Amino acid sequence: MTIKEVCAGKLVDRKSKFYAHLYQIENLTDDIQEIQKIHNKKYKKAAHHCYAAIVGNDEDSRNDGEVGSPGRVLLELLQEYNLDGYMIMISRKFGGIKLGQGGVARAFRNSGRGVIKTYIENS
Repeated sequence: MTIKEVCAGKLVDRKSKFYAHLYQIENLTDDIQEIQKIHNKKYKKAAHHCYAAIVGNDEDSRNDGEVGSPGRVLLELLQEYNLDGYMIMISRKFGGIKLGQGGVARAFRNSGRGVIKTYIENS
């Protein structure tokens, strides 16, 4: 298998839980599908599974119906840290309090940046 989870973390913002996972991947399409299956099983109650991935010149991101363009936010983080061959997937369990577009984007950015920084510090 070409997928390797390298770091994971959790952020809670106004009762919503954001489960962030950083993976090393080799094949954009196949690995994204495999990771989506893992997250759909692991976080059955999550309302959204948003991701971004970069392999070489290929990029992909998904908002999964979430407001605030979290896929784009996560893609910008991967680009900022030059993480080629990586995918970040964040599953959100809604806590009953709406965060708004800005709040959602900020929560995804903070949880994504947290897991990336933890990975870099520990590598």
